[in-house]
Amino acid sequence: MKDKYFLDTNIIIYAFDHVNPLKQQKANQLIKTALIENKGCISYQVIQEFLNVATKKFTTPLSALDCQRYLDSVLQPLCQIFTSIDLYHKALDLMQRRQYSFYDSLILAAALQADCKILYSEDLHHKQSINSLTILNPFL
Repeated sequence: MKDKYFLDTNIIIYAFDHVNPLKQQKANQLIKTALIENKGCISYQVIQEFLNVATKKFTTPLSALDCQRYLDSVLQPLCQIFTSIDLYHKALDLMQRRQYSFYDSLILAAALQADCKILYSEDLHHKQSINSLTILNPFL
């Protein structure tokens, strides 16, 4: 992968999904490549959403210690975009122009702010382009 990419929360969650081994394998591959080649990133929002799901909704929820370890070894090194008023303004603009929910618009705004060319997500419109960003579902 030569282009910088953004990982939506669902990609991080699938890395722990033992029920869907193909999705789990693909998610782990994207995360590993992001870390090794420094090509992928996430935002603070992805961290918050992942930690909420991991501690409450996983079949076997992760402990606080396991979350801290994953945060330190994977999530923090990938996190490049943090909250700002400018990011909120961009998200609100995208929400109005593209009819996405606010939180999806916040992910899109973060990917654009990080100068990513690709946003990997299962939840958004596959192959849709927004400015220089293309949304891809890696599981298709």
